[in-house]
Amino acid sequence: MNNQPSAQMTHYGDMPDSTPVYKVTLKNGRGIEADVISYGGIISRLVTPDADGKAGNIVLGMDNLQDYVDANPYFGAIIGRYGNRIANGKFRLNGTEYQLATNDGDNHLHGGIQGFDKKVWQMEPFVTKTSAGVTLTLISPDGDQGYPGTLNTQVTYTLTNDNKLDMAFVATTDKPTIVNLTQHTYFNLQGEGSILDHVLQINGDTYTPVDEGLIPTGEIASVKGTPFDFTQPKAMGKEIDADNTQLSRGKGYDHNFVLKDSPDGELVEAANVYEPDSGRTLTVLTEEPAVQFYSGNFLDGSTKQRGMVHNKRSAFCLEPQHNPDSPNQPDFASTTLNPGEVYSTRIVYAFGTR
Repeated sequence: MNNQPSAQMTHYGDMPDSTPVYKVTLKNGRGIEADVISYGGIISRLVTPDADGKAGNIVLGMDNLQDYVDANPYFGAIIGRYGNRIANGKFRLNGTEYQLATNDGDNHLHGGIQGFDKKVWQMEPFVTKTSAGVTLTLISPDGDQGYPGTLNTQVTYTLTNDNKLDMAFVATTDKPTIVNLTQHTYFNLQGEGSILDHVLQINGDTYTPVDEGLIPTGEIASVKGTPFDFTQPKAMGKEIDADNTQLSRGKGYDHNFVLKDSPDGELVEAANVYEPDSGRTLTVLTEEPAVQFYSGNFLDGSTKQRGMVHNKRSAFCLEPQHNPDSPNQPDFASTTLNPGEVYSTRIVYAFGTR
């Protein structure tokens, strides 16, 4: 298969306030397709061939826009302004305390009550000889969800002919603020069923243990000798039900693995996944210093797509990011963005078979 890349935009639906939402379908020249909708910048469908060449969707999503609006557990979305949790929704910056919206008990999670996953982005599709993509832009006003500063954000998804979805994130602000963007696609490389037989390797030998509210304690702990050791390939389900306080708190894996001490702009392999039945592989590369591994513990069967129910542990997420709660943890790398600076990061999903 060697077709030309293409990017086609169509009307997807309308928000309750009549704001139109669009869908861009990206196709590379080698049988990979991705649907991106302007609501949340959501990757709503991602089709890749298995080892026998049979194409199938490998991400979780919803059937229509209203389902996303009503109850989306961040399927496929751009996460901002701040991925993961901030304790009590509070942080201090330059001597001022800010109170953010709380939407995870007392904590702030994934940007708040109306984070970037619930905003309608502007979309501009594009095509080159070797790729198809879409550029998404959003202006988040000063005070949005409690954050200081007007944040101008641009996210570009590029589907390449070498079977990569390359995602570039850029943001600027007019006041000092905090930023920690990520992408929250839920994967199942078999297309259905449990993810517990997926084989995972994470290229981090430390992680950040959490308290009962899933807020990092501040410790950077070794994975050696624990169920969190994925430094060698291991089935996701091998130790997921082990007698371990951290696993009990997350109801499975919902933890941040440290890739490097501080961000340095270098693209590194964060993790790779292999699904034995389909032969599909996923490699996640990033410039971020950490990656959150989430094993779909809170999926409860209350959502479905095309008749397939989203049950517990029927998908996994690998979310590159800075460490959670960094604004309140002086030993973690800073997530502060000042006027005149440019926030820039990159996440790449590379698809293959073996």
